Amino acid sequence: MRKFSQALALAALLLSSTAYAQTAAPVAASAAKPAKQPWLYEGSDVPVDESWTFGVLPNGLRYAVKKNDVPAGQVSIRVRIDAGALHENNEEQGFAHLIEHLSFRGSTFVPDGEAKRIWQRFGVTFGSDSNAQTTPTQTVYKLDLPNATPEKLDESVKIISGMIRNPRISDTALNAERSIVLAELRENSGAQLIYSDALRQHAFQGQRLANRSTIGTPETLHAASAQALNAFHDRWYRPENAVIVMAGDMEPTQLANLVQKYFYDWKGTGPRAPEPEFGDPTPTGTPTRVLVEATLPTTVSIAYLRPWRKVDDTIAYNQQLLVDALALQIINRRLEVQARGGGNFLFAEVAQEDISRTADATLVSVTPVGDRWEAATKDVRAVIADAVATPPSKADIDRELVLFGNALRTMLDSYPFEAAAKQADDIVNAVDIRETVAAPKTVVEVFEGMKDKFTPEWLLASTQALFKADATRLMLSSPAAVANADNRALAALQGPVAANTGARLANNALGFDALPKLGAPGKLVSEETISRLEMTKLELSNGVRGLLYPNKAESGQIRVLVRFGKGYQSVTPTNGRLLWAGPYVLPENGIGRLKRTDIDQMVNGRRIELNFAIDDDAFEFAANTRPDDLADQLTLIATKLEHPGWDTAPVERAKALATSGYDSFEMSATSVLQRDLEYLLRSKDPRWKAAAPAEIAKIDPASFQAYWAPLMSQGPIEVMLFGDFDKATAVAALEKSFGALRPRAPVAVAPAAKTVNFPAPIEAPVRLTHKGSSDQAAAVMAWPTGGGIAGITEGRQLEILAAVFRDRLFEKFRAEQAASYSPDMAASWPKDFTSGGYLMAYTQVKPADVERFFDFANEVAADLSTNPVSADELQRAVEPMKQAVERAASGNTFWLNQLKGATYDPTRFVALGRLYSDYTEVTPDQLQILAKRYFVKEKSWKLVVGPQSGGTAQAVSR
Repeated sequence: MRKFSQALALAALLLSSTAYAQTAAPVAASAAKPAKQPWLYEGSDVPVDESWTFGVLPNGLRYAVKKNDVPAGQVSIRVRIDAGALHENNEEQGFAHLIEHLSFRGSTFVPDGEAKRIWQRFGVTFGSDSNAQTTPTQTVYKLDLPNATPEKLDESVKIISGMIRNPRISDTALNAERSIVLAELRENSGAQLIYSDALRQHAFQGQRLANRSTIGTPETLHAASAQALNAFHDRWYRPENAVIVMAGDMEPTQLANLVQKYFYDWKGTGPRAPEPEFGDPTPTGTPTRVLVEATLPTTVSIAYLRPWRKVDDTIAYNQQLLVDALALQIINRRLEVQARGGGNFLFAEVAQEDISRTADATLVSVTPVGDRWEAATKDVRAVIADAVATPPSKADIDRELVLFGNALRTMLDSYPFEAAAKQADDIVNAVDIRETVAAPKTVVEVFEGMKDKFTPEWLLASTQALFKADATRLMLSSPAAVANADNRALAALQGPVAANTGARLANNALGFDALPKLGAPGKLVSEETISRLEMTKLELSNGVRGLLYPNKAESGQIRVLVRFGKGYQSVTPTNGRLLWAGPYVLPENGIGRLKRTDIDQMVNGRRIELNFAIDDDAFEFAANTRPDDLADQLTLIATKLEHPGWDTAPVERAKALATSGYDSFEMSATSVLQRDLEYLLRSKDPRWKAAAPAEIAKIDPASFQAYWAPLMSQGPIEVMLFGDFDKATAVAALEKSFGALRPRAPVAVAPAAKTVNFPAPIEAPVRLTHKGSSDQAAAVMAWPTGGGIAGITEGRQLEILAAVFRDRLFEKFRAEQAASYSPDMAASWPKDFTSGGYLMAYTQVKPADVERFFDFANEVAADLSTNPVSADELQRAVEPMKQAVERAASGNTFWLNQLKGATYDPTRFVALGRLYSDYTEVTPDQLQILAKRYFVKEKSWKLVVGPQSGGTAQAVSR
């Protein structure tokens, strides 16, 4: 039952060739086979989600359609083919993924590359709105069509039908796309791929999945022929193996008619092929494996494997799933408490997963402190041993039941506002795991009706079953060779451990009265209605300002953003050394004398969060809460500001985490960019640099507190509330919480803190190295622009210019020349700095193709400066941007992000009013003027990250 799985994930989060006949088929309702029970629910007693209409065509194709107007005007289409990497023969590895690529190149109704252009004209963003995914068990084609008029939707379904039924798999198309897939393989190679391949091969040794990488191998990709790919397509792409799901702002009968119109006469070639045997886990083989990868942190993974079998997806089965999930959550809560208190591991988690219809697995992941992997594994196993030996207490169970119940009710409240794309994906995922979907109302009813079954005895039996296995396997990944590794790993997996009864949580329940006290409530002293936006701007007697936007866009949810201080502008570049540590430590610190574990117990089962981030002009605490929890959510953040805790353990944990992950920055060209690019593009401003281990080692709790205490206590406060709340109630809660804070000292922003500099132009690129694959490099070419809210119109127009540039990179450098899988172009225009913006082209390439990329980027820049873009090219850049804005505007996150800081800077409201026109009214002449102004070759800056030739990888000078 798919909705149960979503609820469990949410709960955890609250604590990753046949010829086509062009004659249209009859569209009468009788074309579909009548069924007493919809096909997705056959053999199940789960109540049918009546919001969906299910049907089966005479050729065996199944479909599900639904009207859902979130977002308005959009229709989401999913076509699932029951064929993935596990359906490939040995010599066909990578074929399912390769056919996915070829299907987008060209098919019955469109020539090579034209489908992308047609959909861009319709407002579709390639890669996000139109995409596909191949997994071990399925291939799914996806289209989210904005502004879906009947004509556009008809044309889109027609194109997709050609892609599925008759892609043009020719030698010419294959040779072009093979090079792109090989580029994708090259760009994704490196330590992380080595790790995931090794883990898959070890965990599933003896099973088909062990030797099936979705992308295939260089040998099978090079050997692939059009004839062999067509044979694979004929074998698996047939109506009996297809499911079509459409959900969107259109009547179900219209959607069903389109399925019938374009798929009714589809016939398979020859008899239907049986699914290959995936195999079962067996105890034979090697129980442990040690992988030495210098750029990966030390990790331990343990898999308890049982055979996967198709289940009878009944209510009773799903009741057991809920019990299993609650049992795991009890263990995970104990593990997190252990990690927060200091010890041998930084993180540990237990999960249950049905993997690729190959194994029913209980998975344990452990990130040790330093090289203490043996002690960390023993500690985690000791917590598990206690859970397996002794039932949880009633307090343990009740604690998690509150959490689960609230998560399920949140899902129920949100269902009418849930995006059509997500609901379409839910159907596809349910088909893949051979289960059903349930309406949230059903899920809540089942949960409420089984609370008497959450007994200590049932939880104990569930826990014991989760750790029984036909095969148990451990893999250790270490950055350095481990002496006597195999014997030590085996001992870590199988050696005796004593149950750790001390990991259990104390049963004392803390209430909000345990928080340090705030002062007397403040008063509302000014209020202004922004009538055009239906928002209220207010100020409290202590100077705290607020922006309130009550609305029903997300029923039962309120987005809270508390902004204070000046963020990156709070310190000068010379004093930016400890900014990086804030997001690691501050959310994990307690409040006053209360530890973070105390806070967790205090808010257990409630929608109360404490997320921290640094913005250019403010520090931010963010949360997504609900109406019943709003007052306490505001109180928690306000008390955090007034009485911050300064615990030792979070600082030490953050140091260990940052140190353990630092070497992984050198695993590939892109990870080096992740570490250094932002820092370099800001002319090595220390506020944006990743701390190296030597710098991390110098930090202690006292120095962290000395640095961050002043930043937490000074600067203006802005509270933004966007969502489902009553305005008067929210104002009263603000007066009692933030209105009770003491007046805060102002922040004197130094001129140096308000400046961000683009690096000086250079003729020869900056060169860095990585420790990954020798055929992998990254190239960056950037040009300085500007910044500031006053010039935001120009910044938005530069986004359109970047979209045109990006499309040319895709059309030529990827699709035509196959030099890179992921060339891209970005435009950055910081609103809160008057400088520091840039246009940036970047890609991964072979080292030999670096100069080729720079030459191509210069050619595109020169052409855009010399010649205005065509009307069609401009439309294909503007329309997806326009549709993206319109869809984003249906949610509160969009408005909140646009209006950050608006209570102190009214020009933000003015800038928001120009948003739509800034994107849609740009002309070819304006883009050419911008290109001439900014694509100045002599001002460009270049960076190359290449493979290490020997010695230690070069890092940026710091």
